[in-house]
Amino acid sequence: MTLAPETTDLKVQLRLDTGADDWFTVCDLPRLLPGRGVAALLPDGRQIALFRDRGGRLYAIDNRDPFSGAAVLSRGLTGTHEGSAFVASPLLKQRFDLASGRCLDDEDVHVATYEVRTA
Repeated sequence: MTLAPETTDLKVQLRLDTGADDWFTVCDLPRLLPGRGVAALLPDGRQIALFRDRGGRLYAIDNRDPFSGAAVLSRGLTGTHEGSAFVASPLLKQRFDLASGRCLDDEDVHVATYEVRTA
């Protein structure tokens, strides 16, 4: 059975400043495949990793792996742990909760998370 490709005009947007209503359009929603990440460059030079889980929920975290310093989290494997979505770094395999940014393997480490929406 072949499924029709998803067609939508929805854009994925990221809130740049928590105190303002300043949203940055990152990409078209169909560019985010469930279970896969993509990296995006923000206007200030930061890199973020965007993810769409199999249920359609969107997540955005810093792309830089705090253990290695490399911008690789968008290339990590996604999964779930106790009902929460995570990404595992492709380098050293530490897992980061996609909603909170908390490292599941070292409670003292976290990555920034960003509010994301479709519009």
